[in-house]
Amino acid sequence: MTTSASIDFRLSEITAALVVGCVALMVLGLQPALLGDLIEQQRISLEGVGLVAMGEIFALGVGVVLAEKWLPLHRIRLVAVLSSLYLVAVNLLTLRVHGDLACTAMRVAAGLGEASLFWITTVVLVRSRQPDRLSGIFLTMQTMAQALVALMLARLTMPFLGGQKGFVALAVISALPLLLATRLPAKVPPHEEATKPAVATLRGFFSLLVPFAHLSAVGTIWAYFEPLEKAAGVAASQANLLVALVLVMQIAGGGMAAVAVRHWRAPRVVAASAVAFAAIGVLMHLLAGHSVLAFTALCVAFGFLWLFQMPFHYRLAFDVDPQGRIAMLVPAAQLLGSGFGPLAASFFVRGENVQVIPLIASGFASCALIAVILVASRVFQGTGRGRTSPCEQSSP
Repeated sequence: MTTSASIDFRLSEITAALVVGCVALMVLGLQPALLGDLIEQQRISLEGVGLVAMGEIFALGVGVVLAEKWLPLHRIRLVAVLSSLYLVAVNLLTLRVHGDLACTAMRVAAGLGEASLFWITTVVLVRSRQPDRLSGIFLTMQTMAQALVALMLARLTMPFLGGQKGFVALAVISALPLLLATRLPAKVPPHEEATKPAVATLRGFFSLLVPFAHLSAVGTIWAYFEPLEKAAGVAASQANLLVALVLVMQIAGGGMAAVAVRHWRAPRVVAASAVAFAAIGVLMHLLAGHSVLAFTALCVAFGFLWLFQMPFHYRLAFDVDPQGRIAMLVPAAQLLGSGFGPLAASFFVRGENVQVIPLIASGFASCALIAVILVASRVFQGTGRGRTSPCEQSSP
C-alpha cells in the first residue's frame, strides 16, 4: 500500500532529479575547502567563517520552504534551467567580492539558487513510492559526488586559477542541470495534503527539531573543519585528503542507512547517533593537539554518522505524520540546522582559537537526543500500534 500522494515516476525522472539535487548540495561537501581558500586569500576573516557558511545554508533551507510555496509544479524543467544559469553566474561573481559581508551576501544569493534546484529533488523524493529508501540512495549519491570533486580539487593543480579553482569548479558543475532538464518530470500534481494546515503538534515540532539539532551539530564542526584540522596538528598537505576521507565515510554511512532504514526503529537509531555525536565532540575537544591519529579516527566516525542518521529523520517524520506533511519539511530543517550551527558557533570564536567548537556541537547533539526522546514517548499515542507509515506500507 502507498499513500494517494505517491507517484510512479519513471527511473529516468528519478535519476535526473537526484543528480540535480547532487548539484544543488555540492557546496556542502566543498564548503571547508572553499571557506579555507577565502581565509587564505584574506577575503574573509576567521570570525566571518560562521557568517558566510550560515548565510548560504540558511538561504538554502529557507529557499526550499519558499520554493515549495511559490514555484510552479507544472514548470519544473523551466525552474531547473533558470536556476542553473543563475547559479553559474553567482558562483563566478563570488570570485570578485571581498569582505565578510560581501561574501556572505553573494553566498546567500547562491543559496537561493541552490534551493530552487534542491526543491525539484524534494518534490520527487517525498512524492515517490519509497521516500525513506530513496533518501538514503540520494544522500549516498550526493556524498559520492562531493567526495570525487573534493578529491579532484585536492589533487588537481591549476596555477592559473590560484585559490579560485573551487568556485570555478562549482560554476561548471552548476551548469549540469541544463543537460538534464528534459529528463525531469514535465509537471507534478500538488500534494493532496498541501491544502491542510501544517502539523503544529508537539510531536510535529520535536520531530523537526531532531534533524535541525542534529545537523546543527554536524554543521558546526564542518564549517570549522579546516581550523580544527590545524589545531589538531594535521599537515596542510593532508588537510584536503582528510576532507575527502570524511566524505568517503559518509558514503559508507549513507549506503548502510539505505538498507537499515527499512528495518531499524528510527527513534532508537537517531538517539544512539545523537549520543555518539556528543561523545565525538567532547573527545575532539579533549584530544586537541595531542594525537593526529585520534583526530582522524574521530573524523572517520563523524563522517559515517553524519549521513547514516539522515534517512532516519524522514522515517521518524513519517512515523509522526503518515501523510508526509512533516516529511516535506525535513530537508529544510536539516539545511537550516546546518546553517544555524556555524552561526551560533561564530559568537564563541576568538581569533584563531576554535577549541570550543566541538563542545558546541556536543550541545546541539544533546538537544537532538532530548527531542527524539520526547518524540518517541508520544509518537504512537493516538495512532495505534497497527497503523503504519507509508515507508512501512510500501515495504516489500
